[in-house]
Amino acid sequence: MKQRVAILCGGRSSEHEISCISAGGVLQAMDKDLYEPIAIGITKSGSWVLIPTSFDFTIKDGALPVVPENAPKVTIDVAGLSVDGKSLNIDIVFPLLHGPYGEDGTIQGLLEIIDLPYVGSGVLASAVAMDKSFAKPIFQSQGMKVAPGITATAAQWSHDPDAVQREADLLGYPVFVKPARGGSSRGTTKVKKASDLRAAIIESHLFDPKVMIEQEIQGMEIECAVLEVDGTPRASIVGKISFDAKYEFYDFEAKYLDNTTTIELPAPISDGDSEAIRKSAVDAFIALGCSGLARVDFFLTKNGEVIINEINTMPGFTATSVFPKMWQASGIGYQEVITHLLKSALTRSNGVLGN
Repeated sequence: MKQRVAILCGGRSSEHEISCISAGGVLQAMDKDLYEPIAIGITKSGSWVLIPTSFDFTIKDGALPVVPENAPKVTIDVAGLSVDGKSLNIDIVFPLLHGPYGEDGTIQGLLEIIDLPYVGSGVLASAVAMDKSFAKPIFQSQGMKVAPGITATAAQWSHDPDAVQREADLLGYPVFVKPARGGSSRGTTKVKKASDLRAAIIESHLFDPKVMIEQEIQGMEIECAVLEVDGTPRASIVGKISFDAKYEFYDFEAKYLDNTTTIELPAPISDGDSEAIRKSAVDAFIALGCSGLARVDFFLTKNGEVIINEINTMPGFTATSVFPKMWQASGIGYQEVITHLLKSALTRSNGVLGN
């Protein structure tokens, strides 16, 4: 009998639309001989709804897909997921949710409460990976280098903006101001001079009451994908991200709305640097207690320094996303990656109750 897989997408975060695109990719590629996909969306207002698997999750004429508000409502309780009192009989949940309320441990906690196996990291690993200000010291404790920086909460900024400004000035410019718990570069600004810091912090606080201000790292942007296969995390070959010079950095538009962004596989770096990055990717995955999958982002400086930027526990997941591309180049196709993840969801054991 086929296992019924709930493809969970949308959500209340600013990455709602990107989540929908990821869901469309998984729905198309999932092995239908083994699994029966059920599309469940979380609307921007927070309602859970049942979506036809034929729903168009693609970008059309620059318009991003969203979960429809008028779809049949899904009920969540200790008995699982149901519509109009009829159980959906879900076996596994694939929470393709990016950002807050999905990638930060909240949905993982809900799924553990209702005892449904799910793809990806558990509550703690998801929460820590999401909050980069907590992940950075863990990386440092494992001997990894991180970008120098500070954090500034909305309360700190409101109470004493001059103190925050002084600390940021000591880092030297340019700096990057970004939400501590954001993703897809939403709310991120490259600040070239002190007088522009205030506007950048205010903008970032629209996405998160805690922001990070980090020194710019000059170097190649290198990414590595980690996939758990038979209980063991494996690192893909590494890739170099390139984007159009018209962009100051790898921002939301460059990532999702401009087709000029590319990943070079394998990255044009030495074997030694590549192996160091692959090892660091797995070390970061283990250090945070991750499960299933992650994409780990690094900088490689001209001096050969490997600096970890962040770990993403639910990266973009379309067939053309970086994570599947890296595994395709490593010899594991998109559908096979999905199958590995669904299998690992049934054997993961990092929940409090062993689920």
